[in-house]
Amino acid sequence: MDPIRRKILTTSAAATAMAAARRVFARQTAKTGAAMSFYERGPVRIRYEEAGSGFPLLLIAGGGLNSTIAGLKRGDPFNPIDDFKAEYRCIASDLRNANGGESSGPLEIERPWDAYTDDHLGLMDHLRIDKFMVMGFCIGGPFIWNLLKRAPDRVVAAVLAQPSGSRPEMRDLFYETNSKGWGPELVKRRHDITTEMVDRFLTKMYRTNADFVFTVTRDFVRSCRTPVLILPDDIPAHPYAVAMEAAMLAPNAEVSMFPWKEPKERIPLAVRQIRSFLRAHRPA
Repeated sequence: MDPIRRKILTTSAAATAMAAARRVFARQTAKTGAAMSFYERGPVRIRYEEAGSGFPLLLIAGGGLNSTIAGLKRGDPFNPIDDFKAEYRCIASDLRNANGGESSGPLEIERPWDAYTDDHLGLMDHLRIDKFMVMGFCIGGPFIWNLLKRAPDRVVAAVLAQPSGSRPEMRDLFYETNSKGWGPELVKRRHDITTEMVDRFLTKMYRTNADFVFTVTRDFVRSCRTPVLILPDDIPAHPYAVAMEAAMLAPNAEVSMFPWKEPKERIPLAVRQIRSFLRAHRPA
C-alpha cells in the first residue's frame, strides 16, 4: 500500500475511533449526569466522577474497603448524588484497590488510613479545590475524622451517616470481614500483592488501634471545632454507642433522629436534615 495512502487511512481511522469514543462518553455523561475521570499521582490511579455544580461536596461510599461510586448510586439508604447535585458539586471516587472499582495503588502497610486520606486530599488538589464539605457512609466515618485531623482548615462541615466504629466486644470484626470479603479477591487481581501483605495491612488498620473511630482519639474529637452531623446506626459494624459518644464529645455536633432508616418513610426526613445542615454551613 502506498505510504501516503496508508497514513491517510490510519489517521482517518483514528479520528473515527476518537469521535466514536467522544459520542459514547457524551452518552454516558448524559445518561448518568456525571463525568468519569482519573486522577494519577505516582503509582496511584483514582477513578472519580463529578455531578452537579455549586460548593464542592466530597462523597465517600460505604462498603468498607470495597467502597465504590456504584455503592453511592445503589441508593442504600439513599443516593446522595441524585439528592444533592442540584445544589452542590458532588465528587465521588472508587477507593484505592476496592474490588469492583477502578482505582488502584500500592498497599501502604505502615499507614493505611493516611494513604486513603492522601487520595481524598490529592483528588481535591487535582481539582483545584481548597475548601469543601464531605459526606461519608460507613467507613466514611473514620475517613472523615482523619480528614478533619489532617485538613481542619479545608473541611467546612461534615456529615457522618451510619459511621463505622470499634465495638469492645467485637474488636476483630473489620479485620475478619475484610480478610474474607476484600483481601482474597485483591490478591487474585494483583500479582504484586500477597496474602501476607494483606494481613499486615489489615492488622495495622484495624488491630493496632482497635478503639473508638480508629483514626482519631477522643481528645481530638473533643477539640474539633468543625460542624458535624451524625446519623447513627446500630448494627455490628456501625455501633450506636460509638456514634453517640462522638456526637457528645464534638463541640459543634448535631444528631439525627434515631432510627432514621426504618421505617423507610423516615429517610426523606433525614435527607432534609442533611440539606438544612449543609446549607447552614455552606460559605456564601
